[in-house]
Amino acid sequence: MQSIIEAIPGHDKEVYGISVESVIAAGLLLVLILIIREITGVIFPKIFSKVSVGSDVAKEALSNSGKALGVAAGSWAGMYLIEDIDWIVSTLQLVMVVAIVVTAFRFVGVIHAFVMWTDDDGELDGSQKTVVSAAESIMRFLIVIFGLVFIADALGFDLTTMVAGLGITGLALALAAQDTISNIFGATTVLLDRPFQVGDWVVIGSVEGEVMEIGLRTTLIRTSLDTVITMPNANLANTPVENWGKRRFRRWQPIFKLDINSDPTKVSEFCDGVADLIAGHEKTMKEEDSFARVSALGPDAIDIGCNIYWNISSGKVEREARDGFLIEVMQLAKTHNLDFHDNRRRHSS
Repeated sequence: MQSIIEAIPGHDKEVYGISVESVIAAGLLLVLILIIREITGVIFPKIFSKVSVGSDVAKEALSNSGKALGVAAGSWAGMYLIEDIDWIVSTLQLVMVVAIVVTAFRFVGVIHAFVMWTDDDGELDGSQKTVVSAAESIMRFLIVIFGLVFIADALGFDLTTMVAGLGITGLALALAAQDTISNIFGATTVLLDRPFQVGDWVVIGSVEGEVMEIGLRTTLIRTSLDTVITMPNANLANTPVENWGKRRFRRWQPIFKLDINSDPTKVSEFCDGVADLIAGHEKTMKEEDSFARVSALGPDAIDIGCNIYWNISSGKVEREARDGFLIEVMQLAKTHNLDFHDNRRRHSS
């Protein structure tokens, strides 16, 4: 590098008090860093191409990480090529440290792809999404903490003095950050006790929705109105959590209203037929607790109360099962010549 600079005419002059040699060196290093950045940005994603398959987040993270890593590599190479210009070396050291921190921060997105790559079916369940979310939050937190330390060192701060200063002001910082610390402990409680996981539908106080992400400070919940509520993790440690995702079954209690003038014998046969439909359905369970019986007699209608337990974990599958079941009930009523109650009609006394 030095021989290239010396070959340029006028390298030993100064312009406005600035050495032309240092300007040339900085320009050449900038070109070198940009070239290495582009090369690394192309090569780095290809090295991890198998891991990033099926994850757009990972592909973007690898692409951005590769470019940041290229800046770090170019800065490191420049420090050895230019050793006698102190301000350039110091600047390159700072750029290298910042680039490494940025690389690590962006590379966190690969965790999702790596877990998906090691998964057999290529689709993450709720517990795996929870682990990924927690791991990403913890990694980002550690990267920021250690990154600040390394950047401070690159800027020339005395770390020993800084540590001593932190020891003196530690109590004040702890008091000022007590909410943040409470949220971190709340996140730890959630990860250890696991009252819910990503993908579960929960009710926490007045908040109801699907858990999207569990971070170090907050948990994101998407409501039925498609809004996102950010809940501090400290609240989770002291608030009852109702987790609909941990249901062992889905209970359904429909009521069928038959016309009050229906034949009692046919009504009894209809109840037995509905009970048989429940017992014979492939998606039902707890047959001993399931039933279809007359539950009430009104002035205009006969109420047939049912108790059904679906062995279903998906809301979509449950809706499809209900649809098929109700159509079979309609067909059963027609078979027995029974009419459902219509409150628009008058009944003769």
